[in-house]
Amino acid sequence: MVAFCLRISPIGEKSFLHSGNHGEFMLDDTDRRILRQYQADPGAPSVELAERAGVTPSTLARRIAAMREAGVLRGVRGVIHWPALGYDIEVMLRVTLDKTAPRAFDEFIAGAREVPEVTEIQTFLGSIDVRLAVIARDLAHYQALYREKLLTLPHIADIEALMHVALVQSDETVPL
Repeated sequence: MVAFCLRISPIGEKSFLHSGNHGEFMLDDTDRRILRQYQADPGAPSVELAERAGVTPSTLARRIAAMREAGVLRGVRGVIHWPALGYDIEVMLRVTLDKTAPRAFDEFIAGAREVPEVTEIQTFLGSIDVRLAVIARDLAHYQALYREKLLTLPHIADIEALMHVALVQSDETVPL
């Protein structure tokens, strides 16, 4: 079943809050303009964002609030450049789990979440089950972390480490 909820503001402005076949929210051109500007500079003052998106500040505020409520905008976050805090090493660990244990994924992931230096956990279908992104201050710190915390995680059948050398591209923007 597909639910539709079309909001019309007092000035006749349509809002995006209607869902498609898979529950995704359909955005109109105004919403896309707002999102493009917001994505480019989420810290910009509302008046400036509204002007760049071609809407009034009150329209901008309503639309952003509605998109937050609908889960289209998940939040604004501070992105910290971890090398500035002394973390000079990043390693990607590709882990294959012993899947004979019924709760191998859940127990491994719960353990990995307890390691503060694990910055990202991804699960996969295929020969690799989990990928961890791990940061360390230097090689000695990584070696201690690897031996004392990472290798002690439950249900590891195989693990491969890939040392990060250079960040070629990193972009979380969505084409709008």
